[in-house]
Amino acid sequence: MGHCSCNHCHTERKRKVSPYLLPAISFGMLLGGIAMQVAEAGFFDPIVRFIWYALAYLPVGLPVMKEAVESIREKEIFSEFTLMCIATLGAFYIGEYPEGVAVMLFYSVGELFQENALSKARKNISALLDVRPETAVVIRDNERVPLAPADVIPGEIIEVKAGERVPLDGKLLSGTASFNTAALTGESVPRTISPNENVLAGMIVTDKVIRLEVTKPYNQSALARILELVQNASERKAPAELFIRKFARIYTPIVTGLAFLIVLIPYLYSLVQPDFLFIFNDWLYRALVFLVISCPCALVISIPLGYFGGIGAASRQGILFKGGNYLDAITKINTVVFDKTGTLTKGVFEVRSLSTENNVPEKELLRIIASVESRSNHPIAKAILAYAQEQQVTIDTTIDTTELAGYGLKAIVDGKEVLVGNPRLLDSEGILFPPNETSVSPYRNNCFISMKQNPDTVVVCAIDRQYAGYIQLADTPKEDAAEAIKQLKDLNINNLEILSGDKQIIVSKLATQLGIPRAYGDLLPEGKVAHLEVLKQDKANKIAFVGDGINDAPVLALSDIGIAMGGLGSDAAIETADVVIQTDQPSKVATAIRIGKFTRTIVWQNITLAFGVKLIVLMLGAGGIATMWEAVFADVGVALLAILNAVRILKTTKTD
Repeated sequence: MGHCSCNHCHTERKRKVSPYLLPAISFGMLLGGIAMQVAEAGFFDPIVRFIWYALAYLPVGLPVMKEAVESIREKEIFSEFTLMCIATLGAFYIGEYPEGVAVMLFYSVGELFQENALSKARKNISALLDVRPETAVVIRDNERVPLAPADVIPGEIIEVKAGERVPLDGKLLSGTASFNTAALTGESVPRTISPNENVLAGMIVTDKVIRLEVTKPYNQSALARILELVQNASERKAPAELFIRKFARIYTPIVTGLAFLIVLIPYLYSLVQPDFLFIFNDWLYRALVFLVISCPCALVISIPLGYFGGIGAASRQGILFKGGNYLDAITKINTVVFDKTGTLTKGVFEVRSLSTENNVPEKELLRIIASVESRSNHPIAKAILAYAQEQQVTIDTTIDTTELAGYGLKAIVDGKEVLVGNPRLLDSEGILFPPNETSVSPYRNNCFISMKQNPDTVVVCAIDRQYAGYIQLADTPKEDAAEAIKQLKDLNINNLEILSGDKQIIVSKLATQLGIPRAYGDLLPEGKVAHLEVLKQDKANKIAFVGDGINDAPVLALSDIGIAMGGLGSDAAIETADVVIQTDQPSKVATAIRIGKFTRTIVWQNITLAFGVKLIVLMLGAGGIATMWEAVFADVGVALLAILNAVRILKTTKTD
């Protein structure tokens, strides 16, 4: 129905007076008219009575008549506006003036409540994310120049004061600062960001003035991307929404035809059966009651509102659904497949231990390895440099290095040749480790095998072709990784897997640590795709893949529901995914599923309520038992109950 209350409520009107003023006038006149009828006022003759109720009808009837005319012009003849006009004008025709006014009055009030509920749902979502700063202060020639964020070029320096929102993605140039990230992640705990780390548009500086080097144009910023996702979310309809829209287009004209038959069939029967007394006004009244009941208002408005509420509730948790269809689809998930690095783990290496040989002091070995790694941008190199700084070791950043692809680095430190890399590097150079072994190959191979089987990353070092020791590093699980798996199992999702490009021994160790039954390592992107295709061969598997890297984009697209880590995830992963978790917390996967299930429960409660009540009152109306007042309840009353039920999703923060 192109002009259902859903679209009607979509129209935002700027009112100078309260929207309830006209219904209040109609209500006052309706009560006055009923009082005069009961008191049998002498002047309240039939003509005055008609004029009085007609004037009471116009404030609420004219806007609906206007909508009915517009819907007819757009070839939507059987809209609810048309049905209301026919039913209420028909009530006037048979002299049931108070009921005609009451039906239109309560319908109009119901429309206002629906409009307010939908408006609140939209504001609830937009208030979380519509946080676009209007200006960015750019530093040009030591001058502060205010510009629209869209006019700022990547590479320029911007300044943001404490309490202001960051307008563009950038790299922090000033000292360590604290940021409120609630608009992007839903998290209330401030986040501390160090120099040269990324700051995202939408964050709020909480402690001091900062300067950033802009890294992305505004339309590619994290904030713009999130806004686009949410703005487009309502366009992707859930199956229940699509069904109701199709159903309403068929249902409404059918019910209108049935209302016509309620009058026609008794009339025809009276022609062949003279004993049957046909009173036109009585049967017309039944048909009008039938029409009022037939409006699919409760369904057409409450179901989209339910999905709006689900998307809004998820947004407050830092979870962005790209449409109501994904909110519905996630409820069917029974298999969850995780990427490892950046998804279940922090994606940040930490030094676990340092071991030396050949009487090399620990700090000296750390100084040499850190100096060689100082020019590398590899996460392992960054972890070693950070550890060296923590240990207050002086690093020589002027050393020239030669990269040995797939093995490591070669450099001259203090006049000595230094090799730093993986165990294959020393093996390829024929260097013994440890050095006191005379049998070169067997022990070296055993040691190499031992290091290869180590579930942590090992960086070895040789000085002047003598083994000097190693540094052991590991990527640590996220704080809520174990809780994420527990919550999924609590939801009876036990088919859990890890797919990773890391060594099998590393992946297996993490899986055991978290309680994940199956883990597969040493996979290239095409290996992940092949594995997912095997899972999809079993039609019973409804698969969600959770990842963050650009190499995860193919499997995110292949899965039934793709879930991307949005805080640190790649643009490719975020664009491909159906759901984006802004907090980078794997435990939000279970939260997303719970919100989806809660939303679906509310939607089906509304469908059952609306169909059940309408069916009962439709039969009573056709039988002449139900009056216009019952019809009003079946239409407006049920719609309001359904709306209040749907608003529960907007109100809730806990969906267990």
